[in-house]
Amino acid sequence: MSLLSVRNLGKAYRTYRSEWQRIARWFFLPVSPSEEHWVLKHVSFEIQPGEAIGIVGQNGAGKSTLLKMITGTLQPSEGTLQVNGRIAAILELGMGFNPELTGRQNAYHAAGLMGFSTEQLDTVIDDIEAFAEIGEYFDESVRTYSSGMQMRVAFAVATAFRPEILIVDEALSVGDSYFQHKSFDRIREFQQMGTTLLIVSHDRGAIQGLCNRAILLESGTVIKDGAPEEVMDYYNAIIAAKENSTVTVTQRGDGSVQTRSGSGEATIRSVSLHNSKGEPIEYVQVGETVSLRVDVRVNSDIPELVTGYMLKDRLGQTVYGTNTHHLGRTLEHMVAGQDIQYSFTFEANLGVGSYSVAVALHTTENHIACNFEWQDLALVFNVVNVSKTEFVGLAWLPPTLEENR
Repeated sequence: MSLLSVRNLGKAYRTYRSEWQRIARWFFLPVSPSEEHWVLKHVSFEIQPGEAIGIVGQNGAGKSTLLKMITGTLQPSEGTLQVNGRIAAILELGMGFNPELTGRQNAYHAAGLMGFSTEQLDTVIDDIEAFAEIGEYFDESVRTYSSGMQMRVAFAVATAFRPEILIVDEALSVGDSYFQHKSFDRIREFQQMGTTLLIVSHDRGAIQGLCNRAILLESGTVIKDGAPEEVMDYYNAIIAAKENSTVTVTQRGDGSVQTRSGSGEATIRSVSLHNSKGEPIEYVQVGETVSLRVDVRVNSDIPELVTGYMLKDRLGQTVYGTNTHHLGRTLEHMVAGQDIQYSFTFEANLGVGSYSVAVALHTTENHIACNFEWQDLALVFNVVNVSKTEFVGLAWLPPTLEENR
Protein backbone atom coordinates (compact mmCIF):
# COMPACT_ATOMS: atom_id res chain seq x y z
CA MET A 1 0.00 0.00 0.00
CA SER A 2 1.32 3.44 -0.94
CA LEU A 3 1.91 5.97 1.80
CA LEU A 4 0.60 8.85 -0.28
CA SER A 5 -1.66 8.63 -3.33
CA VAL A 6 -2.50 11.68 -5.45
CA ARG A 7 -5.05 11.23 -8.23
CA ASN A 8 -5.96 13.90 -10.78
CA LEU A 9 -5.47 16.64 -8.17
CA GLY A 10 -6.33 20.19 -9.13
CA LYS A 11 -6.74 23.58 -7.48
CA ALA A 12 -8.59 26.53 -8.99
CA TYR A 13 -9.18 30.01 -7.61
CA ARG A 14 -12.54 31.33 -8.78
CA THR A 15 -14.14 34.76 -8.82
CA TYR A 16 -17.94 35.17 -8.80
CA ARG A 17 -20.11 38.14 -9.68
CA SER A 18 -21.76 38.06 -6.25
CA GLU A 19 -21.53 36.28 -2.91
CA TRP A 20 -24.90 34.63 -3.65
CA GLN A 21 -23.38 32.90 -6.66
CA ARG A 22 -20.45 31.71 -4.52
CA ILE A 23 -22.87 30.31 -1.91
CA ALA A 24 -24.92 28.65 -4.65
CA ARG A 25 -21.77 26.89 -5.85
CA TRP A 26 -21.32 25.43 -2.35
CA PHE A 27 -24.62 23.62 -2.85
CA PHE A 28 -23.48 22.36 -6.29
CA LEU A 29 -25.86 24.59 -8.21
CA PRO A 30 -24.83 25.16 -11.87
CA VAL A 31 -23.27 28.62 -11.43
CA SER A 32 -20.27 29.54 -13.57
CA PRO A 33 -17.56 31.79 -12.11
CA SER A 34 -16.70 35.06 -13.82
CA GLU A 35 -12.99 34.14 -13.64
CA GLU A 36 -11.18 30.88 -13.03
CA HIS A 37 -7.43 30.40 -12.53
CA TRP A 38 -6.03 26.89 -12.20
CA VAL A 39 -2.87 26.71 -10.07
CA LEU A 40 -2.66 22.90 -10.30
CA LYS A 41 -4.36 20.55 -12.75
CA HIS A 42 -4.28 16.79 -13.40
CA VAL A 43 -1.49 16.05 -10.88
CA SER A 44 -1.10 12.33 -10.16
CA PHE A 45 1.64 10.32 -8.43
CA GLU A 46 2.18 7.79 -5.65
CA ILE A 47 4.81 7.66 -2.92
CA GLN A 48 5.88 4.43 -1.28
CA PRO A 49 7.11 4.08 2.32
CA GLY A 50 10.75 5.11 2.73
CA GLU A 51 11.00 7.07 -0.50
CA ALA A 52 12.61 10.52 -0.59
CA ILE A 53 10.95 12.77 -3.14
CA GLY A 54 12.08 16.21 -4.30
CA ILE A 55 9.46 18.59 -5.71
CA VAL A 56 11.07 21.09 -8.07
CA GLY A 57 9.86 23.78 -10.44
CA GLN A 58 10.05 27.48 -11.11
CA ASN A 59 8.27 30.04 -8.93
CA GLY A 60 4.53 29.83 -9.56
CA ALA A 61 4.65 26.21 -10.73
CA GLY A 62 2.33 25.13 -7.89
CA LYS A 63 4.78 23.45 -5.49
CA SER A 64 3.64 25.13 -2.27
CA THR A 65 -0.02 24.75 -3.24
CA LEU A 66 0.51 21.00 -3.69
CA LEU A 67 2.14 20.67 -0.27
CA LYS A 68 -0.64 22.62 1.41
CA MET A 69 -3.22 20.25 -0.05
CA ILE A 70 -1.22 17.21 1.06
CA THR A 71 -1.04 18.58 4.62
CA GLY A 72 -4.74 19.47 4.61
CA THR A 73 -4.38 23.24 5.00
CA LEU A 74 -5.89 23.76 1.54
CA GLN A 75 -8.74 21.88 -0.10
CA PRO A 76 -8.44 20.67 -3.71
CA SER A 77 -10.92 21.76 -6.37
CA GLU A 78 -10.82 18.34 -8.02
CA GLY A 79 -9.23 14.94 -7.62
CA THR A 80 -8.48 12.78 -4.60
CA LEU A 81 -5.66 12.55 -2.10
CA GLN A 82 -5.08 9.70 0.33
CA VAL A 83 -2.49 9.79 3.12
CA ASN A 84 -1.71 6.66 5.12
CA GLY A 85 0.48 7.94 7.93
CA ARG A 86 1.23 10.88 10.20
CA ILE A 87 2.61 13.99 8.50
CA ALA A 88 4.99 16.53 9.99
CA ALA A 89 5.38 19.62 7.83
CA ILE A 90 7.49 22.74 7.78
CA LEU A 91 5.86 24.98 5.21
CA GLU A 92 5.67 28.77 5.38
CA LEU A 93 8.10 30.13 7.96
CA GLY A 94 6.44 30.52 11.33
CA MET A 95 3.15 29.13 10.03
CA GLY A 96 0.90 28.57 13.04
CA PHE A 97 3.16 30.51 15.41
CA ASN A 98 1.65 33.27 17.56
CA PRO A 99 4.16 36.15 17.69
CA GLU A 100 3.00 37.14 21.17
CA LEU A 101 3.69 33.70 22.65
CA THR A 102 7.14 32.44 23.61
CA GLY A 103 8.96 29.77 21.69
CA ARG A 104 8.12 27.25 24.42
CA GLN A 105 4.43 28.18 24.37
CA ASN A 106 4.34 27.98 20.59
CA ALA A 107 5.96 24.56 20.75
CA TYR A 108 3.08 23.29 22.89
CA HIS A 109 0.54 25.00 20.65
CA ALA A 110 2.05 23.64 17.41
CA ALA A 111 2.37 20.13 18.84
CA GLY A 112 -1.31 20.28 19.85
CA LEU A 113 -2.24 21.12 16.26
CA MET A 114 -0.20 18.09 15.18
CA GLY A 115 -2.28 15.88 17.46
CA PHE A 116 0.07 15.47 20.42
CA SER A 117 -1.00 15.92 24.03
CA THR A 118 0.64 18.18 26.57
CA GLU A 119 1.86 15.09 28.40
CA GLN A 120 3.54 13.78 25.24
CA LEU A 121 5.27 17.08 24.59
CA ASP A 122 6.43 17.28 28.22
CA THR A 123 8.66 14.28 27.47
CA VAL A 124 10.46 16.00 24.55
CA ILE A 125 10.29 19.73 25.29
CA ASP A 126 13.85 19.71 26.66
CA ASP A 127 15.03 18.00 23.48
CA ILE A 128 13.25 20.63 21.37
CA GLU A 129 14.91 23.44 23.33
CA ALA A 130 18.32 21.79 23.04
CA PHE A 131 18.00 21.10 19.30
CA ALA A 132 16.82 24.65 18.48
CA GLU A 133 19.84 26.15 20.29
CA ILE A 134 18.41 29.63 20.76
CA GLY A 135 19.24 29.87 24.45
CA GLU A 136 17.12 32.16 26.63
CA TYR A 137 15.12 33.30 23.61
CA PHE A 138 13.14 30.05 23.86
CA ASP A 139 11.20 31.75 26.67
CA GLU A 140 10.89 35.11 24.89
CA SER A 141 8.05 36.11 22.54
CA VAL A 142 8.45 34.97 18.95
CA ARG A 143 8.06 38.55 17.67
CA THR A 144 11.63 39.13 18.89
CA TYR A 145 12.96 36.23 16.79
CA SER A 146 14.90 36.46 13.56
CA SER A 147 13.68 34.34 10.65
CA GLY A 148 16.48 31.86 11.34
CA MET A 149 15.42 31.48 14.98
CA GLN A 150 11.81 30.85 13.95
CA MET A 151 12.98 28.16 11.56
CA ARG A 152 15.06 26.51 14.28
CA VAL A 153 12.09 26.21 16.63
CA ALA A 154 9.69 25.16 13.86
CA PHE A 155 12.02 22.40 12.67
CA ALA A 156 12.74 21.21 16.20
CA VAL A 157 9.01 20.93 16.94
CA ALA A 158 8.10 19.28 13.62
CA THR A 159 10.78 16.62 14.12
CA ALA A 160 10.40 16.07 17.86
CA PHE A 161 8.54 12.84 17.04
CA ARG A 162 9.51 10.82 13.99
CA PRO A 163 6.69 11.07 11.41
CA GLU A 164 5.77 8.64 8.64
CA ILE A 165 6.00 11.56 6.19
CA LEU A 166 8.21 14.63 6.66
CA ILE A 167 7.41 17.57 4.39
CA VAL A 168 9.85 20.45 4.13
CA ASP A 169 9.26 23.53 1.99
CA GLU A 170 11.94 26.14 1.31
CA ALA A 171 11.96 27.09 5.03
CA LEU A 172 15.41 25.56 5.66
CA SER A 173 16.97 27.98 3.18
CA VAL A 174 16.71 30.83 5.71
CA GLY A 175 18.82 29.06 8.32
CA ASP A 176 22.54 29.43 8.90
CA SER A 177 24.91 26.84 7.45
CA TYR A 178 25.50 25.15 10.81
CA PHE A 179 21.81 24.54 11.47
CA GLN A 180 21.17 23.46 7.87
CA HIS A 181 23.78 20.72 8.29
CA LYS A 182 22.26 19.76 11.64
CA SER A 183 18.76 19.64 10.14
CA PHE A 184 19.83 17.54 7.16
CA ASP A 185 21.57 15.12 9.54
CA ARG A 186 18.28 14.62 11.39
CA ILE A 187 16.42 14.20 8.09
CA ARG A 188 18.89 11.50 7.00
CA GLU A 189 18.54 9.81 10.38
CA PHE A 190 14.75 9.72 9.94
CA GLN A 191 15.17 8.35 6.42
CA GLN A 192 17.29 5.48 7.74
CA MET A 193 14.49 4.73 10.22
CA GLY A 194 11.90 4.55 7.41
CA THR A 195 10.46 8.08 7.24
CA THR A 196 9.27 9.20 3.82
CA LEU A 197 10.62 12.62 2.80
CA LEU A 198 8.90 15.18 0.59
CA ILE A 199 11.05 18.26 0.08
CA VAL A 200 10.69 21.40 -2.04
CA SER A 201 13.97 23.11 -2.82
CA HIS A 202 15.79 25.01 -5.56
CA ASP A 203 19.04 23.58 -4.18
CA ARG A 204 20.19 20.91 -6.61
CA GLY A 205 22.64 19.54 -4.06
CA ALA A 206 19.89 19.06 -1.45
CA ILE A 207 17.58 17.31 -3.92
CA GLN A 208 20.24 14.97 -5.25
CA GLY A 209 21.86 14.38 -1.87
CA LEU A 210 18.64 13.49 -0.04
CA CYS A 211 16.25 12.16 -2.67
CA ASN A 212 15.98 9.02 -4.77
CA ARG A 213 13.26 10.52 -6.96
CA ALA A 214 12.21 13.97 -8.15
CA ILE A 215 8.99 15.42 -9.58
CA LEU A 216 9.12 18.48 -11.83
CA LEU A 217 6.12 20.81 -11.90
CA GLU A 218 5.61 23.30 -14.70
CA SER A 219 2.54 25.57 -14.94
CA GLY A 220 0.68 23.41 -12.42
CA THR A 221 1.22 20.01 -14.04
CA VAL A 222 3.75 17.20 -13.65
CA ILE A 223 6.05 17.19 -16.69
CA LYS A 224 8.76 14.83 -15.42
CA ASP A 225 9.00 12.20 -12.69
CA GLY A 226 12.18 10.19 -12.33
CA ALA A 227 15.77 10.02 -11.11
CA PRO A 228 16.92 13.26 -9.43
CA GLU A 229 19.84 13.92 -11.76
CA GLU A 230 17.71 13.40 -14.88
CA VAL A 231 14.92 15.64 -13.56
CA MET A 232 17.29 18.37 -12.39
CA ASP A 233 19.08 18.36 -15.75
CA TYR A 234 15.74 18.79 -17.50
CA TYR A 235 14.72 21.53 -15.06
CA ASN A 236 17.99 23.32 -15.73
CA ALA A 237 17.32 23.12 -19.47
CA ILE A 238 13.83 24.61 -19.04
CA ILE A 239 15.24 27.55 -17.08
CA ALA A 240 17.74 28.20 -19.86
CA ALA A 241 15.25 27.78 -22.69
CA LYS A 242 14.21 30.84 -24.68
CA GLU A 243 11.69 31.31 -27.49
CA ASN A 244 14.07 29.95 -30.10
CA SER A 245 15.58 27.27 -27.88
CA THR A 246 14.95 23.56 -27.93
CA VAL A 247 15.22 20.92 -25.22
CA THR A 248 16.10 17.38 -26.24
CA VAL A 249 16.40 14.29 -24.06
CA THR A 250 18.40 11.30 -25.30
CA GLN A 251 18.61 7.79 -23.83
CA ARG A 252 22.27 6.73 -23.82
CA GLY A 253 23.58 3.21 -24.31
CA ASP A 254 24.37 2.80 -20.60
CA GLY A 255 20.78 3.70 -19.64
CA SER A 256 21.56 7.26 -18.51
CA VAL A 257 19.60 10.18 -19.90
CA GLN A 258 21.32 13.16 -21.52
CA THR A 259 19.63 16.56 -21.67
CA ARG A 260 20.61 19.22 -24.20
CA SER A 261 19.15 22.67 -24.72
CA GLY A 262 19.95 25.92 -26.46
CA SER A 263 19.32 28.23 -29.40
CA GLY A 264 22.03 26.65 -31.58
CA GLU A 265 23.82 29.92 -32.42
CA ALA A 266 26.94 28.17 -31.13
CA THR A 267 27.24 24.42 -30.65
CA ILE A 268 29.50 21.91 -28.94
CA ARG A 269 31.21 19.69 -31.51
CA SER A 270 33.16 17.45 -29.14
CA VAL A 271 34.31 17.12 -25.54
CA SER A 272 37.30 14.99 -24.55
CA LEU A 273 39.71 14.46 -21.68
CA HIS A 274 43.49 14.17 -22.26
CA ASN A 275 46.58 13.37 -20.19
CA SER A 276 49.78 15.43 -20.08
CA LYS A 277 50.96 13.72 -23.30
CA GLY A 278 47.85 14.83 -25.15
CA GLU A 279 46.41 11.32 -25.29
CA PRO A 280 42.63 10.88 -24.83
CA ILE A 281 41.80 9.06 -21.60
CA GLU A 282 38.80 7.62 -19.76
CA TYR A 283 40.60 6.71 -16.53
CA VAL A 284 42.33 9.41 -14.48
CA GLN A 285 44.73 8.87 -11.60
CA VAL A 286 44.13 10.82 -8.39
CA GLY A 287 46.03 14.12 -8.67
CA GLU A 288 46.92 13.62 -12.35
CA THR A 289 47.18 16.71 -14.56
CA VAL A 290 44.54 16.51 -17.28
CA SER A 291 43.11 18.77 -19.98
CA LEU A 292 39.43 19.05 -20.82
CA ARG A 293 39.12 19.92 -24.51
CA VAL A 294 35.94 21.49 -25.83
CA ASP A 295 35.53 22.05 -29.57
CA VAL A 296 32.97 24.73 -30.46
CA ARG A 297 31.44 25.86 -33.77
CA VAL A 298 29.91 29.35 -34.08
CA ASN A 299 26.84 29.08 -36.33
CA SER A 300 25.64 32.71 -36.24
CA ASP A 301 27.18 36.11 -35.58
CA ILE A 302 27.07 36.62 -31.80
CA PRO A 303 28.30 39.53 -29.67
CA GLU A 304 30.16 37.33 -27.19
CA LEU A 305 30.82 33.72 -26.28
CA VAL A 306 31.36 32.26 -22.83
CA THR A 307 32.23 28.58 -22.44
CA GLY A 308 32.01 26.77 -19.13
CA TYR A 309 32.13 23.30 -17.67
CA MET A 310 30.92 21.57 -14.53
CA LEU A 311 32.24 18.38 -12.92
CA LYS A 312 29.62 16.22 -11.20
CA ASP A 313 29.87 13.12 -9.05
CA ARG A 314 27.92 9.94 -9.75
CA LEU A 315 24.85 11.38 -7.97
CA GLY A 316 24.92 14.46 -10.19
CA GLN A 317 26.06 16.83 -7.45
CA THR A 318 28.39 19.58 -8.57
CA VAL A 319 32.02 19.08 -7.55
CA TYR A 320 33.47 22.08 -9.38
CA GLY A 321 32.49 24.47 -12.15
CA THR A 322 33.82 27.57 -13.88
CA ASN A 323 33.68 29.38 -17.22
CA THR A 324 35.67 31.74 -19.40
CA HIS A 325 33.78 34.76 -18.01
CA HIS A 326 35.07 34.07 -14.51
CA LEU A 327 38.50 33.31 -15.94
CA GLY A 328 38.56 36.67 -17.76
CA ARG A 329 38.67 35.06 -21.22
CA THR A 330 35.33 35.96 -22.81
CA LEU A 331 35.45 36.01 -26.63
CA GLU A 332 33.70 38.94 -28.35
CA HIS A 333 32.26 39.67 -31.82
CA MET A 334 32.18 36.07 -32.97
CA VAL A 335 31.44 35.43 -36.65
CA ALA A 336 29.47 32.52 -38.13
CA GLY A 337 31.74 29.69 -39.23
CA GLN A 338 34.44 30.20 -36.60
CA ASP A 339 35.80 27.16 -34.75
CA ILE A 340 37.34 27.38 -31.30
CA GLN A 341 39.11 24.70 -29.28
CA TYR A 342 39.31 25.30 -25.55
CA SER A 343 41.69 23.41 -23.32
CA PHE A 344 40.99 23.62 -19.56
CA THR A 345 43.99 22.13 -17.74
CA PHE A 346 43.76 21.20 -14.07
CA GLU A 347 44.92 18.67 -11.48
CA ALA A 348 42.30 15.99 -10.88
CA ASN A 349 42.44 16.13 -7.09
CA LEU A 350 39.33 13.97 -6.91
CA GLY A 351 38.31 10.94 -4.94
CA VAL A 352 37.95 7.51 -6.51
CA GLY A 353 34.74 7.12 -8.48
CA SER A 354 32.79 8.01 -11.61
CA TYR A 355 32.35 11.62 -12.72
CA SER A 356 30.56 13.41 -15.54
CA VAL A 357 31.12 16.72 -17.28
CA ALA A 358 28.43 19.23 -18.32
CA VAL A 359 29.40 21.92 -20.83
CA ALA A 360 27.63 25.19 -21.60
CA LEU A 361 27.91 27.91 -24.25
CA HIS A 362 26.29 31.25 -23.43
CA THR A 363 26.74 34.97 -22.85
CA THR A 364 27.53 36.83 -19.60
CA GLU A 365 28.34 34.93 -16.41
CA ASN A 366 25.79 32.10 -16.70
CA HIS A 367 23.64 30.24 -19.20
CA ILE A 368 20.32 31.67 -18.00
CA ALA A 369 20.60 35.01 -19.86
CA CYS A 370 21.32 33.61 -23.33
CA ASN A 371 21.85 29.87 -23.75
CA PHE A 372 23.46 28.76 -27.01
CA GLU A 373 23.90 25.17 -25.85
CA TRP A 374 23.86 23.31 -22.56
CA GLN A 375 24.89 19.66 -22.66
CA ASP A 376 24.74 17.37 -19.65
CA LEU A 377 26.75 14.13 -19.59
CA ALA A 378 28.97 15.49 -22.35
CA LEU A 379 31.73 13.26 -20.98
CA VAL A 380 32.01 10.52 -18.36
CA PHE A 381 35.31 9.47 -16.80
CA ASN A 382 36.59 7.44 -13.85
CA VAL A 383 39.14 8.35 -11.20
CA VAL A 384 41.38 5.58 -9.85
CA ASN A 385 43.95 5.60 -7.06
CA VAL A 386 47.23 4.12 -8.24
CA SER A 387 49.94 5.84 -6.21
CA LYS A 388 48.34 7.87 -3.40
CA THR A 389 47.77 6.76 0.18
CA GLU A 390 44.28 5.42 0.80
CA PHE A 391 41.57 8.00 1.57
CA VAL A 392 37.81 8.45 1.27
CA GLY A 393 35.67 11.27 -0.08
CA LEU A 394 35.26 13.37 -3.22
CA ALA A 395 38.48 15.37 -2.92
CA TRP A 396 42.14 14.55 -2.48
CA LEU A 397 43.37 16.96 0.20
CA PRO A 398 46.55 15.37 1.61
CA PRO A 399 47.58 16.91 4.94
CA THR A 400 50.94 17.38 6.58
CA LEU A 401 51.07 15.93 10.08
CA GLU A 402 52.98 17.05 13.14
CA GLU A 403 52.92 15.34 16.52
CA ASN A 404 53.92 16.94 19.78
CA ARG A 405 54.21 14.68 22.79
